[in-house]
Amino acid sequence: METMRPRLIGLTGNIGSGKSTVARLLVAKGAALVDADELARQATGDPAVLLAIAQQLGSDLVRGGQLDRAATARRVFADPEARLGLNSIVHPWVRRAMAAQVTTLLASPEPPPVIILDIPLLYENGLEHTVEAVIVVNASLKTRLERVTAGGLLSADEVRARDAAQLPLAEKVARADFVIDNEGDLSQLAAQIDSLWALLRQAA
Repeated sequence: METMRPRLIGLTGNIGSGKSTVARLLVAKGAALVDADELARQATGDPAVLLAIAQQLGSDLVRGGQLDRAATARRVFADPEARLGLNSIVHPWVRRAMAAQVTTLLASPEPPPVIILDIPLLYENGLEHTVEAVIVVNASLKTRLERVTAGGLLSADEVRARDAAQLPLAEKVARADFVIDNEGDLSQLAAQIDSLWALLRQAA
């Protein structure tokens, strides 16, 4: 019996929308996950990437051979030019790593039915054309602010700055193939994932 080729599905949303939870639920259904955020963290452990960041954005952002993530975030979310500079260094590394992971999954003797590409800046970077369909996780700014600030790592102003650095979530929703409404509780979210997974498997 011929093995079906996995579907490549993009997953995106703005800060606090709950992408990671949606990804986790899809993985529990049997999807494979390629996580751009995790790969970006790995990229900043590459000495060549760190050197480029120090040279382009300032040596004060690299301390003891490690990226000062908090200082870097403050710099790039206050300065669009610095943010573009950082992205020009990190994004090519991430894209190569994502492509390598997808290639490995596609070549697997028992590939997953669906490969989820979790990419926060999917639309911003024009990557929607590299996947078969896009899932957008939607939630109001009020809800997203409450979620993120509850963790105590970011202030409301910092969350708003990061949200403003992305396309408006309403625009992503309008362009999506599938929209997950994440205003409710986990059981409501899980029910939507059940329906979504059935649709993804039918198409596969």
